[in-house]
Amino acid sequence: MKIAVIGVGAMGSIYAALLADAGHEVWAVDTWGAHVEAINANGLRVEGASGDRTITSVRATTNIADVGVCDLCILATKASGVGTAAQAAAPAIGPDAMVLTIQNGLGAGERIARHMPTDNVLLGVADGFGASMKSPGHAHHNSMNLIRIGEMDGGVTDRLKRVEAVWQGAGFNVKAFKNITQLIWEKFLCNVTFSAPCTTFNVTVGELMDHPDKWQIALGAMGEAFAIARAKDVPLSFDDPVAYVTSFGAGMPNARPSMLLDHMAGRTSELDAINGIVPVMGRALSIPTPYNDTLTAILRQREASFEAGKS
Repeated sequence: MKIAVIGVGAMGSIYAALLADAGHEVWAVDTWGAHVEAINANGLRVEGASGDRTITSVRATTNIADVGVCDLCILATKASGVGTAAQAAAPAIGPDAMVLTIQNGLGAGERIARHMPTDNVLLGVADGFGASMKSPGHAHHNSMNLIRIGEMDGGVTDRLKRVEAVWQGAGFNVKAFKNITQLIWEKFLCNVTFSAPCTTFNVTVGELMDHPDKWQIALGAMGEAFAIARAKDVPLSFDDPVAYVTSFGAGMPNARPSMLLDHMAGRTSELDAINGIVPVMGRALSIPTPYNDTLTAILRQREASFEAGKS
């Protein structure tokens, strides 16, 4: 299969390396020139949870036009960039090509829909899957649990099963699901609980849960998102959201959410797709969201200072 990975940061580098190592023709597309040059000169090295390997068959470019038409385009940018990535991917998407995006937060499908038809779009959500960049051309695979994928409109199709098989054949724990929207929302509730609160207070998941006042703020933010899910009739696999997110957090007490890691590095985060989208949905449904309003305002101000520091 010919595959383009668009957005080859830490996660995208893992996807590209393992899929190429499984024998697929993989193109890595990114605006990070030093990373592209390193991959083309020395191969793409990945170490950690999936082993230590350097893959020399990955072809890297900053120009999607170099790639040609692909069978599968993986949009691996952050949530804020997925719409732009979808627009840029047009030259690589043939009539039978599939587009897969694996994102935190909500709204990826809607962002993609602004730039292309969504008949061939698959959505994914990663659970316990982490990675970081060590240097250009070198990624560290921190952990790998499960990647869930599904059709935007639901159901299990032949093409969905083909994509599942491709990822499984590359060593990923990937499973196709009938209702990906439910799974995205369940992960979203966990993200809302831990992302902005951990980032605001600069604490790990376990430290947040161990501090009564901070934990109540986190649960307050989650409760607002849960109320919105109920108002939108989103199907969920549980009735007690506090127990659900508590169990999720208890399994990774030393973890730092990607939003916190972004802030520690002075980068803007996926705030608008996680805690920042809760007030937007709340206003549309007349549901108050004071916890997420406040957390989002604090972190937007902090991110504005990151941008100001670059000028």
